[in-house]
Amino acid sequence: MSDEALNANPSPSHSDAPGADTRPPEPGGPTRRPPLSGRGPRPGDALRKPRPAAETAFTPEQRLLVLDAWRRSGLPAGDFAPLVGLSRHTLYAWKKKFDDQGPAGLADKPRGAPAGSRLPEVTRRTILMLKEAHPDWGCQRISDLLLRGPALPAGPAAVARVLHEEGYEGAETPTTPHEPRVTSFERARPNQLWQTDLFTFVLKRQNRRVYLVAFLDDHSRFVVGYGLHASQSTALVLEVFRAAVAGFGTPEELLTDNGSQYVTWRGKSAFAKECEKRGVRQVVASPHRPQTLGKIERFWGSLWRECVEAAVFLDLGDARTRIGLFIDHYNFQRPHQGIDGLTPADRFFGASADVRQTLAARVAANALELARGGVPKAPFYLTGQAGGRPFSVHAEGERVILTNPGGRQEIDLLPPRPAADASTPTLPEPVCPQGVVAAAGGGFEGPPAPGDSPLDGALERLGGAPAAGRTGAPAAGEGGAP
Repeated sequence: MSDEALNANPSPSHSDAPGADTRPPEPGGPTRRPPLSGRGPRPGDALRKPRPAAETAFTPEQRLLVLDAWRRSGLPAGDFAPLVGLSRHTLYAWKKKFDDQGPAGLADKPRGAPAGSRLPEVTRRTILMLKEAHPDWGCQRISDLLLRGPALPAGPAAVARVLHEEGYEGAETPTTPHEPRVTSFERARPNQLWQTDLFTFVLKRQNRRVYLVAFLDDHSRFVVGYGLHASQSTALVLEVFRAAVAGFGTPEELLTDNGSQYVTWRGKSAFAKECEKRGVRQVVASPHRPQTLGKIERFWGSLWRECVEAAVFLDLGDARTRIGLFIDHYNFQRPHQGIDGLTPADRFFGASADVRQTLAARVAANALELARGGVPKAPFYLTGQAGGRPFSVHAEGERVILTNPGGRQEIDLLPPRPAADASTPTLPEPVCPQGVVAAAGGGFEGPPAPGDSPLDGALERLGGAPAAGRTGAPAAGEGGAP
């Protein structure tokens, strides 16, 4: 601010104040400046210019009138813009839009990205079909299945956006205070620790309660063995344990609860002796703490919701087969959120890195197919280890490529041989090892008749032995010589 401006507008509140020096300046003497405020500036006070007023919002018609007035005035943009409350940059921008697009360029346009999902239509329809077929699936699971199945990349947030646009809303359920968060644990490699537990449900058609035992690998969540029987006996647990060890090797540790099948209050249980004989360390969880076996408890929940709750089994044998097939699906096909969307088999057989690389390659190739044709092809890939060496088999167009440490090569897949008798369809046998306890009556023991006791047979055998001895040998004086 210049000295003349400061002297031309002295503050009246200060010149008229009592005691103020109102004498005119002496000729040739220094000019006294009035203070900027009633007090002198304090150290640290910042002097700022007032912010310029925001530009007035104009309608498209007003913008057109402003441009017309500017053209008629012949003034430069820097002189005309302040007259209408604009900056010269805004004036130039309006003129450029009008020159390029005409009056349509001056219309209001929405800012930012267009609202709504930007996923391809194929991905959107696939998401909606999966949600309609499986209403209980969440966004994370749909995202994992899109990646492993048709190789359509869509994150959980993108899936949620598509579902919200179609009218899906989050279900609000009342919550209750939870206990403090339990610290999770996970072993570093397969077969370091197995978890085992029993699960029970009722066969609907026979109204019979059955018991299911399973052994699950802690590192990979891979179910290494299972067994279904009409009783929760130690023999069932031992048979399943032996079948699992025969199929996938011996674990270092085994985590159990305090069930009578695993521990006993006196001495050693049969299961503890079996573990000791095989060199397995048994770890027993604290009583009333199911969180310790949280991984296998979570598996029971998945088995119930996705298979057992709605299934109607014909008999015990049909239940064994169909539950085994679900376990195969769980082990080899179902993505698990606890292990970053991989399947338990990917981790158990050490093929996680190869699976991720194969999935990334499939997504890249499928993106090109979507851009060209718009319809995804049926997915095909296989990865794992054979003899300790990783391999992967995937389709590239009409070719099937085998990739291993030695390189890439094209292979031919032969169709399976037709079955000898295909007239009666039968379920395939499960891959997962199962332990079966031989029992009469299909595993069910009927209730005794009224008045009968399980001890009747033993009492008859004990009472019949002496009688047989008396009738089989002649008494003294009978059948002998006179």
